[in-house]
Amino acid sequence: MLKRYKNTKKNIGQYIPKNPNKYVGQYPIVVRSTWERKFCQWLDVNLTVLEWSSENIAVPYYDPMMMKYRRYFPDFWMKIKNKDDTIDKYIVEIKPLSECAPPKKGRKTAKTLRLQEATYLTNQAKFRAADGYCQKMGYKFKIMTERELFNK
Repeated sequence: MLKRYKNTKKNIGQYIPKNPNKYVGQYPIVVRSTWERKFCQWLDVNLTVLEWSSENIAVPYYDPMMMKYRRYFPDFWMKIKNKDDTIDKYIVEIKPLSECAPPKKGRKTAKTLRLQEATYLTNQAKFRAADGYCQKMGYKFKIMTERELFNK
């Protein structure tokens, strides 16, 4: 029986796939946002997705804010069959667009601006490490924001 997760800030629940034969990761499938849940649903029912998993890869990276090496667990791994019958493997990270660009000053407190800058710098370090890992493994790295998820 799958354990139910409480609705917390870091963890909104679990996803139970309709096509469990496609899921190759560990259970339970933890989703940390409604955006991740939406992407799980797409992976689960999309016919071009052959296999997928959630947070099953650990990518080492240097965290510039903590000044130490850490591990980054990208949100998803997927194996896709293209129209020409070739297969691509991707690592996908789900992030708000606001965390993928340097923060703008605007009407923010200094504390808020520092937090947003730290988030941006940490994310950039993670993304560089994930991109390097993907190049080594023959994968592609994709960051999905609200633009891709919601066709904006």
